[in-house]
Amino acid sequence: MIAVLSSFPDPRPTTNPYIVQLAEALDRTEGIGFATFSWTTALTGQVDVFHAHWPEILVGGRPGPKKLVRQVLFALMVLRFRARGTAIVRTVHNLHLPEGLSRVERALLLWFDRSTAHRVVLNDSTRLPEDQPHTLVRHGHYRDWFDGLPRQRTVPGRLAFVGQIRRYKGTETLLEAFRAVPGPGLSLSVSGRPTSPELAAELRALAADDRRVHLRLAFVDDAELVAAVTESELVVLPYRHMHNSGGVLTALSLDRPVLVPDNEVNRRLAGEVGPGWVHLFPGELDGTGLTRALQDVRATAPARRGTRPDLSRRAWSHAGPAHAGAYRRALASVRGISAVPARPAAARNRP
Repeated sequence: MIAVLSSFPDPRPTTNPYIVQLAEALDRTEGIGFATFSWTTALTGQVDVFHAHWPEILVGGRPGPKKLVRQVLFALMVLRFRARGTAIVRTVHNLHLPEGLSRVERALLLWFDRSTAHRVVLNDSTRLPEDQPHTLVRHGHYRDWFDGLPRQRTVPGRLAFVGQIRRYKGTETLLEAFRAVPGPGLSLSVSGRPTSPELAAELRALAADDRRVHLRLAFVDDAELVAAVTESELVVLPYRHMHNSGGVLTALSLDRPVLVPDNEVNRRLAGEVGPGWVHLFPGELDGTGLTRALQDVRATAPARRGTRPDLSRRAWSHAGPAHAGAYRRALASVRGISAVPARPAAARNRP
């Protein structure tokens, strides 16, 4: 039994569904003793593998004593893992460290990265150095997650953006591009919580004189998300940097075409899911790109009718066994063994 401690705590209503579904998949996997994160388990528990997703969460936060304490605990945790042969596995959600890190945060995260034994990549376009072993486990879909929630009839001409609103996601660019497209037959729905009051104010200013734009700048629950996506003819995600996106898979899981940047990852996804579902724009999105994409969506509608995007390679039944294989390889590299002896797992903490 491999005792696995994840870097995320017990899921809450606002937790990323990817994390919740992964926790459930790991909890069902034979040979895995899965636990969600606590500092007590990390510092005193029996942990064979520590699986990190966004380690910056463990060292970040608002400046003050609590943040300093977390950073000290983080350093002690890594030292303990190194001393007792706990293998660190990290899922590569992003290729680069987040922006705006302090010197201490950056130093801790780089040290953590050097201590990582194995990586999980979510698509086959992720390029890692040759000295970083990794396992491909494709990002799972959300069909089961949204199953049973009511869907809406498509509103002709409706474009939609959904998800937490961050600067790199280009929501301001989308509003500017939409304003450049005339016509009362179009509308734009933007649903999600901005990461700062300044960003929220900027979006409201861009939308103020265009009645076709509907803003919901707050956390969007699953029912509201499903309604926003399924009302749309096209989901638009004009990210400035897109490598792994749950938003794309959200749209496809709800059988809506999506417009995304033209890059290797998205071109491969377009080929994987079938024609007419993933539409690409080069460079920065503008009004011409929006108009062309909507025309393409309508032109390919007959080919999509009666079909769904092919997400068979992203079934969650694959995730547990694939992660178990990654954990075994990580342990082998750290301890020089191919398995760990059976024993009671770290206290199971079912989400």
